[in-house]
Amino acid sequence: MGDQEQKVAIVTGGSRGIGAGVVAGYRQRGWAVVASALTMEPPDDPEVVVVDGDISEPATADRIVRQAVEHFGRVDTLVNDAGIYISKPFADYTAEDYRSIVGVNLTGFFLVTQRAVGEMLKRGSGHIVNITTTLVDFAMSDEPSVLVSLTKGGIAAATRSLAIEFASRGIRVNAVSPGVIQTPMHDPASYAAAATRHPLGRVGHVSDIVDGILFLESSPFITGETIHIDGGRIAGE
Repeated sequence: MGDQEQKVAIVTGGSRGIGAGVVAGYRQRGWAVVASALTMEPPDDPEVVVVDGDISEPATADRIVRQAVEHFGRVDTLVNDAGIYISKPFADYTAEDYRSIVGVNLTGFFLVTQRAVGEMLKRGSGHIVNITTTLVDFAMSDEPSVLVSLTKGGIAAATRSLAIEFASRGIRVNAVSPGVIQTPMHDPASYAAAATRHPLGRVGHVSDIVDGILFLESSPFITGETIHIDGGRIAGE
């Protein structure tokens, strides 16, 4: 059992990219972290607990939150970073594409968030940060992504709904909406072209997103907000 005064974050999709950066960011603040991913190597850090498994399965969601409570005694923040991105023309999506994206992006979000909220309510405080995408608000003809927009758009809407539902009970809910970020999800060869889509003239770094999440963490008067960290893309081209 951890120090009862130490804060604890759960980070889904914590094995690489933005999720790994978020794990490191909270650890730098002295938080304990429970990180989940489909597969993930345990780090050499006793303050980071790893939970492997398919996040769309209720048993995995149960284990994630249970490990936070058993190891550290509490849940202060949940960062819903786990997500799948598949860009295809709408008519080309398969039933398996649909199941995969909805399973991780929506079902996983629902299962883990519901369980984490249960623990936050016991303490009368908590914070949830959801990762969406600028494509929800700024569709592009050459980047068809209906299933991504369907699922991440649902999470954007849920962010506002949850923020209102739980505001009086001490739980804040916010979202971060990235543009193209340098992660394993994107081929480095695509960065130059992607940079032209961002008014600031570059693709984002993982640190840009982590800084935004930690800003929200330190801002107790912000809830129901979506911060676009996309190089100005949401404003136009």
